[in-house]
Amino acid sequence: MKVIDAMMLKLTLLVTGLVLFVVVHPVSSMTDSSSSSISSTIPRTTSTKWDEEESPLEIADLEQRVEDYNAKWIASNDNHATACTHRRLVCLPISDKFNPPMGMFSHDHVQTGDKMSVPRNYWTAIERTKAEVPWLMKVERVAGWTKERFSTKVQQQRNKEEDQNEDTDIDDDNEDASDDKLIDPIFQPGTLDVVVGSLIDCRAPSNYCFLPWWMMRALGLHPRDVVDVTLTEEIPPGSTVKLRPHSSDFSRDITNPQAVLETELKHYSSLTKGSIIAFDYNHKRYWFDVVELRSSPRGERCDMVKVMDCNLSTDFLPARDTLKQTKKSSSRARVD
Repeated sequence: MKVIDAMMLKLTLLVTGLVLFVVVHPVSSMTDSSSSSISSTIPRTTSTKWDEEESPLEIADLEQRVEDYNAKWIASNDNHATACTHRRLVCLPISDKFNPPMGMFSHDHVQTGDKMSVPRNYWTAIERTKAEVPWLMKVERVAGWTKERFSTKVQQQRNKEEDQNEDTDIDDDNEDASDDKLIDPIFQPGTLDVVVGSLIDCRAPSNYCFLPWWMMRALGLHPRDVVDVTLTEEIPPGSTVKLRPHSSDFSRDITNPQAVLETELKHYSSLTKGSIIAFDYNHKRYWFDVVELRSSPRGERCDMVKVMDCNLSTDFLPARDTLKQTKKSSSRARVD
């Protein structure tokens, strides 16, 4: 009898320990072996703002809700390949830790390209669906799962200052300082709900993805906001792209800007209308608005196009700072 009681006690302790383990370690941390190494994979060089804003319990709750959504998505699909093409993911900014080794494509272009890091399931989807290169991903902002977009108060204040400056004389130094702030893309609130990009690798932890900063800004995302990422083969090949430089320095600093643009554009597998992309040249970063896209072969206007392996013609529109200076000159002429 004592032996039976002892065995029952051991069984009770075992079950209790298992329950405590499940409570302390959410299911999301056990569904993928890579999840256990999230802390070592997520780029954290210093204490970040988003780490301070959210408690570990809030982060754990978010991860669990994302895991529950993905589990329902997988269970509702009879086709395993289709189930792997879509996930709801917590997004973080990609860092230089994802920089490919020297000699590989996209080396030193982590922030000046459209490449993102996603979980392993997308590679399974590519293999099972036999998706053709470039492997493109739609990244969609999820309503109700993300914070408010970047505050528009900063932009509204800039626009107010610009209107006031048109009616008053400003010295050249102040004008230059105002221009620098206006053309800095960090002040542009996110206005897009969907962007498209490609893969740098499939080694992100389960339920996480890492995006370039320009992509997060375009969507108005904060670190640890939630996005839907879907493998897509519906993006048409591009024929024409019109870009507006933020600064006229691009044409002044570079002898052959068209050739440089065509070379740097190879690091973008796709483009999204309304986004702001960047190129680096001679240790200087240049920003461009994607103003217009046309598909091939008919040349229809569209919101997204493939760039990779396409016969793409590029066209420069007048730079932002040039347009602003022209507008100011016209306003002063009317006042005089």
